[in-house]
Amino acid sequence: MIHTHHYEIAMRDHLLAKSWPHVLVDETKRKSFGDVSLKNLDFIVYSETGPNLLIDVKGRKFPDTRRPQSTTHAWENWVTHDDVKSMQLWQDLFGQGFASVLVFSYWLQGQPQDSPFEDVYFHNGRHYAFMAIALDDYVQIAGPRSERWKTVSAPTKVFSRAAKPLEEFL
Repeated sequence: MIHTHHYEIAMRDHLLAKSWPHVLVDETKRKSFGDVSLKNLDFIVYSETGPNLLIDVKGRKFPDTRRPQSTTHAWENWVTHDDVKSMQLWQDLFGQGFASVLVFSYWLQGQPQDSPFEDVYFHNGRHYAFMAIALDDYVQIAGPRSERWKTVSAPTKVFSRAAKPLEEFL
């Protein structure tokens, strides 16, 4: 975890507040396995109900939905090809009992009651919603976004139905 990213700090504090057992991953250096270089994940979160989670946090602003012109940026969910490849390899390395999950840490730009989120976490003067999707599910719904930036994303409506509050994975 890079300790200066407020999205990840909010996520860490949310995990602590919920007393969910987890491990912070040191992101200061990329990991190499043979000739493969992997982007680090952010957290390993242990679950009592399903597979343990290998989490990559993606910080995004969620617009104030009272402003119609800003809703085009609602549910931003792009990730890089490197994110996908690395999280798939982490899942393979950890093996059975672990699942890679993308957690979109949405910083709400409007009032929480005006957002589509039921579970909102308040941290350091900001409101966040943590929406998760299993990497395998994300790959099924995502398509190219930008070849130049090597990114993929899922259509807004499809993603908003597929993503679930993080606690549903635990």
